[in-house]
Amino acid sequence: MTMVGDLPRKTAAGRVLAVLDAFGPAHRSLTLSEIARRAGLTLPTAHRLVGELQMWGALERDDSGRYSVGLRLLELSALAPRGLGLRDAAFPHLEDLHQTTRGNVHLGVRDGMEVVYIEAIRARLGNSPTDSHVGDRWPLHVTGTGLVLLAHASRDLQETVLRGPLARYSPLTIVDPAELRRRLASIRRTGVAVARGQITVPDLVVAVPVLGRRGEVAAAISVVVRAATARPHALALALTETSRAITADLAGGRSGRNTA
Repeated sequence: MTMVGDLPRKTAAGRVLAVLDAFGPAHRSLTLSEIARRAGLTLPTAHRLVGELQMWGALERDDSGRYSVGLRLLELSALAPRGLGLRDAAFPHLEDLHQTTRGNVHLGVRDGMEVVYIEAIRARLGNSPTDSHVGDRWPLHVTGTGLVLLAHASRDLQETVLRGPLARYSPLTIVDPAELRRRLASIRRTGVAVARGQITVPDLVVAVPVLGRRGEVAAAISVVVRAATARPHALALALTETSRAITADLAGGRSGRNTA
């Protein structure tokens, strides 16, 4: 039986979630037939569910007849406690980090065996490394934030990831379990992940953890720059300073949001 998360797709809720699950970073705009195919639904069923979701605001339809995720879902996602407090506390510091490094800046949290960007600040067009957006998902082993989160995850989850399969996105992506195990040990020892070309060869990423109120690794932040001009040590220092500032704001209960 095909599943959406832990929910059987034959249920009404499962079919609705299958429609929403058809969208993703590489599929931001879909036709009705594409939704039906990706969701594993008949065209009439997809048509009915898409219409209901559009009326509720979960989906939007453009003039060409293609569908995308609607603003109603953005409103709901902003209520997620794991993302909202982190984003509010982190954003002012991430802006400063972006101004200092001029790279792509990410704030990521772990969701299962993937990292999800809950904040992303992109470099100016022309100087930008790998393009990225809020909501993008990547396997833990291919991004700097993901490597940091994997290094501090439970042993069981680490072993599950190491057993693979480990997807390859570039010739430099780490897909050897022994090499990945050594890399994770190094990240735990140094507190910093440095990786080159894991998704696109010209880019280098440096990432560090962000601690929550109980001292746990709650998230990770990273900077992606062109490898040819990168200064990993300087980036690591800037990231560490930013992480400490975010961690302090989280510990003090300050969200960074101006409520005046």
